[in-house]
Amino acid sequence: MPEEISNKKKNKPREEKEMSFWEHLEELRIHLFRSLAAILVFAIIAFISKKFIFDYVILAPKNSEFITNRLLCKLSDLLSIDALCIGRLNLSIQNINLSGQFMMHMYVSIVAGVIVAAPYVIWEMWRFIMPALHSKEKKHSRGAVIASSLLFLTGVLFAYFLIVPLTINFLGTYQVSPDVPNQIQLNSYISTVISVMIAVGIVFELPILVYFLTKVGLITPTFMRENRKVMLVIVLVLSAIITPPDIFSQVLVCIPLIGLYELSINISARVHKKREAELAG
Repeated sequence: MPEEISNKKKNKPREEKEMSFWEHLEELRIHLFRSLAAILVFAIIAFISKKFIFDYVILAPKNSEFITNRLLCKLSDLLSIDALCIGRLNLSIQNINLSGQFMMHMYVSIVAGVIVAAPYVIWEMWRFIMPALHSKEKKHSRGAVIASSLLFLTGVLFAYFLIVPLTINFLGTYQVSPDVPNQIQLNSYISTVISVMIAVGIVFELPILVYFLTKVGLITPTFMRENRKVMLVIVLVLSAIITPPDIFSQVLVCIPLIGLYELSINISARVHKKREAELAG
């Protein structure tokens, strides 16, 4: 009998072995280390590629040759809406701190590393929580990892190519008086560009958030449909804040955000239906 019990212990699957608290911490440390290593690698690449990162990415939206500015000016000519054209923006950026440019170079490199490495970081976090999931949950969570990565990057690109140029145009040309010229500091410009991109990237994660909140029963598609008007008002207010004061620019920003909310309602409806069926069964 003792030999039989011993053999059973030896044949016990490794998956069934429970990890201690310290083993969980050690596992988390490994995944965090890999994530930080990936961010560091991409940050170093960005730091080395200074000319490309600053001249062709960060500072590009303020120039008249930026693709969005050129397209909006063409659209402005077609629709006869002068306020829509932001191609003639002449923004003067200056640095007044001795270490300002170097610190901004470091800051932008790190942020670039975080953005580019985001899919890998999300994947590492999924690998950490995967052992605690059931087989069905693992199957669905793989899709959530891919979807969350794509949504975040889509939000960052959407912000960069549309919201950032509109924001720079509005805030960079706004004056309380002609006697007060705008001389934008480098750190103010870069902070605005990056904060808008990161914020919109996070907002685009709404469908993933709705998926998990519906799965645990915190929200329902009915709740989201009933509060559609409230969400529309919030979206309109956000669009009015980050875009120039004209209706067309606000609509350009509103449409994707409203579409994202409608997609979230559909996702919530499907998840809620499956959850109700599981509870009934």
